[in-house]
Amino acid sequence: MEYLYILQQALVWIVTIFWLYQIIISICSLIKFKEKPILEEKQNRFMAIIPAHNESAVVANLVESLKNQNYPKELYDIYVIADNCTDNTAEKARNAGAIVYERFDDTKKTKGFALQWFLAQKIEENAPYDAFCVFDADNIADSNFFTAMNKKLNQGETVVQGYRDIKNPSDNWITAGYAIFYWTMNRFYHLARYNVGLSPLLNGTGFMVRFDIIKETGWNTKTLTEDIEFSLKNIIEGRKLGWATDAIVYDEQPTGFKQSWSQRTRWTVGHIQCMKEYTGLLALAVKEHKSLMNFDGLLYILGSIPMFVLTLILLLINFIMYIGNGETFELLINLARYLVPTFIFPILTAILIMKIDKKPIKPMWKGLIFYPLFLGSWLLINFKCLFVRNTKWEKIEHKRDIKINEVN
Repeated sequence: MEYLYILQQALVWIVTIFWLYQIIISICSLIKFKEKPILEEKQNRFMAIIPAHNESAVVANLVESLKNQNYPKELYDIYVIADNCTDNTAEKARNAGAIVYERFDDTKKTKGFALQWFLAQKIEENAPYDAFCVFDADNIADSNFFTAMNKKLNQGETVVQGYRDIKNPSDNWITAGYAIFYWTMNRFYHLARYNVGLSPLLNGTGFMVRFDIIKETGWNTKTLTEDIEFSLKNIIEGRKLGWATDAIVYDEQPTGFKQSWSQRTRWTVGHIQCMKEYTGLLALAVKEHKSLMNFDGLLYILGSIPMFVLTLILLLINFIMYIGNGETFELLINLARYLVPTFIFPILTAILIMKIDKKPIKPMWKGLIFYPLFLGSWLLINFKCLFVRNTKWEKIEHKRDIKINEVN
């Protein structure tokens, strides 16, 4: 029991220090820092890239929102990659005003492969663009998106994540759970790190990359979470990612639990793939660059599955120690110390963020009540993926016909 006690105390300190670090960084999102100076006054030329697999129901709304940007129309082009489509996505995108590239490859179906294929052509053409922005086909973009990203380019940023909002947050408790999760990440992870000089991460959609930084290697990702993988590769190279609160995209979230489970399983599997591929490289980057940014990137990749496993081991040790001594009540009290903060603290955090960012609380009451269930199901997904990992990409159906004026 003495050895178990020592191990228990060591794990308690590791978990406590990890979460104290996260809380301290998160608080920095509440501090308004001076904006970066403009290095040059320029209107840059953009590519808007939309990988789309059977997205005929929604792709035209995104193209329409991009065509109506408050940015010179001659300085950006809208490309849709109709990726292995069996519906009329290509036709809908062309009719809406996009330039369509059709791709068919049964062996490589993920968004990462579609971007790799398309960007390789643009690199070979030496296409005259300063940067490209990537969107999911179910998105709709705020009219100031390119203006906000142009400002970031002129401030010297090279890879920038925009603000990912939700276009159907109040459909049910599942979409509300996604909304609360993203609102929390936007402020307490991305903005907080940007404020203190650390690196945010790409978040799947609504991001910008300066074209020249990929011309040598292309878009070279191979995991199910190409956004996280690309982020980690940049952090390893010592390149800090940027954050643009004013570059807003609205994303459709699944309303069914089965679809949500499948989507989040894919994210967890992709995270495990990135962990296997890049943990060692991140550790070497910490040693080489001696930078807190690199260390923070390493903590990110260790903060999900490894920290989850450590917490499970800690709970198991507590169970063995207390049951072995016949202290059932003490065990319950000890478990409450871990479980109550795990599920209650996020609700309080969500309410705080919604107040600060002026999000509507009243339509979200179901999401707030069931948010512990949303997070708890994600813990179950993490546990399942420790043993069973389906690496097959599964499409999430998008059907909500919502236009940009309806979310604004």
